[in-house]
Order: sequence, then structure tokens, then C-alpha cells
Amino acid sequence: MCVLRDSEPMTGLYYEEFEVGETIEHERRRTISESDNQRFCDMTMNQQPLHLDAEFAADTEFGERLVNGLYTMSLAVGVSIPETTDGTIVANLSYDNVEHPNPVFHGDTIRVQSTVTDKRETSDGERGIVTMHVEAFKVNDSDEPLVCEFDRTALSLKREHAETDENGE
Repeated sequence: MCVLRDSEPMTGLYYEEFEVGETIEHERRRTISESDNQRFCDMTMNQQPLHLDAEFAADTEFGERLVNGLYTMSLAVGVSIPETTDGTIVANLSYDNVEHPNPVFHGDTIRVQSTVTDKRETSDGERGIVTMHVEAFKVNDSDEPLVCEFDRTALSLKREHAETDENGE
């Protein structure tokens, strides 16, 4: 099943609302600029010349600078949050099986989708663990190649316990 959610701001899903097999197509997209890549590399102290040095990158198999893969992954998480875990998450538990099958360059526009692959209640029954397979695609390429994929596991609130906490009971 594929679900297209409204692009208007909304809270994320409570544990009970996630359906294994559901694919959520995230409406927000982002065109990655040179400045985005530069700032991310600066903030993370990653001075890899393949990301920052045009002359160096010109002599590689890619012929130009690549966007930092961790930025691409972080962007995919950020794009997915409004329709998945915004306001309903306790914590991200893990990011697993990260792959970057195709390069991302300055000016590329990324779209993201998340597929719920697993869910289970915690042992106390008050929360749930949800795993999603997140995929990022380059939309300015007619083939829309996959540029990043990973599994994200989150500890999610259950509606009944979230409402109880909000009422102070």
C-alpha cells in the first residue's frame, strides 16, 4: 500500500498508526546547493577534498565535487520526519544498512519515501518500536536513481499513553 500524506504541517504517527508494508511518499523535496554541502562539511569538520575542492574532484571518476553522503542521509531523515515521527517519537534507536548507490552533486533535487518494515510493542506495552526503510531519489535525473537508502528504527509513543501524559494523569 502507498500513502500520500498532505504536505501541510502535521504531527507524526503514533505507534498504532504505522502499518507494516505502508510506503509514505514525502511531499517535501530539497535541491542541494554548494552552500548546503560546504556548511555541512564545515559543521562536521569533514574536509574531504572530494566534497570541497573542485580541482581535486575534477580528476576523479566523478569529474566534480560530490555532496557529502552523510548530508544526503541526514536530509532524507529530516524530510521524512513530519509524516512519520514529528512529535510522536521518544528516540531514534538506530540507522542500519546505509548505502549510497549513486552520487549526489550540487544542484540535485532529492525526494524521499519511507516504507514501514517492522513494528512491535515494548515489553511494558507503553510504547512501540517501528522500523522504516528510507529511500532517497534524485528527481532531476529522468531515471530517478536511488542515491541513499537505510533502515531507521524509532521508539514511538502510543496514542493512549501520549494523551495520558499530556493531561498529566
